[in-house]
Amino acid sequence: MSGVYDNQADIYLDARPTYPSDWYSKLAALSHRHNLAWDAGTGNGQAAIGIAEHYERVVATDVSETMLNLGKPHPKVTYHHTPSSMTEDEMVDLIGGGESSVDLITVATAVHWFDLPRFYAVANRLLRKPGGIIAVWSYNNDMAVSPEFDSLMARFNAETLPYFKFPESRYFLDGYKTLPFPFESVGLGSEGKPIELEMKKTMSFEGLLRILRSWSAVGAAKEKGVDLLSDNVVKELETAWGGSELVRTIVYKTFMLAGIVR
Repeated sequence: MSGVYDNQADIYLDARPTYPSDWYSKLAALSHRHNLAWDAGTGNGQAAIGIAEHYERVVATDVSETMLNLGKPHPKVTYHHTPSSMTEDEMVDLIGGGESSVDLITVATAVHWFDLPRFYAVANRLLRKPGGIIAVWSYNNDMAVSPEFDSLMARFNAETLPYFKFPESRYFLDGYKTLPFPFESVGLGSEGKPIELEMKKTMSFEGLLRILRSWSAVGAAKEKGVDLLSDNVVKELETAWGGSELVRTIVYKTFMLAGIVR
């Protein structure tokens, strides 16, 4: 979905935790060859850079030019703008290897915004047969800090739910359990049964508050006259956190699906 994060790109990228390097190692170990990878919905290229440690060439694409402008340079990674107007044939040509040429396709925290039938059709054409791997993963608002803080965040998350304005949000809110994924499992989750993982991010309470204020649901609620982050709510969260300047580690609950063409 174009522009979902364009207005808050810097905040969004600052908030995103770093994907563990061993994820890329596990995926690389599953693919038969390591010539070409495609990172779709690349954002600033975090996953593309990680993948480049294991593949000779990585094509990184995104519908958002704003995000691509924040892309991290790497000698093995090429960035391309892919507007939603592109046809399937144009996408296949852009990736550069032709049909049945891509050894790994990844989508990090983005596939829920995609036109899934169209994306999966392109992925099926591009994935190497046999041995090409597709992996999608994300995290949602479920984070762990401490029992006291987690209880308050669970209540806050419940209050945001009515204000998520994009229907695609349901996929990441339910941990990809309802995300269509028409590929054969390779042992890292399967359709309806994503594998559960964890990621960690260290930040201050002020950093967390900046992130919460950037959530689309918080903005949508405010447009309707509802302040989900009122002074009282912020004070409760800050007290449970341990103070505005205290730096703590957040554990994000993460979920992944990986497979091959059936």
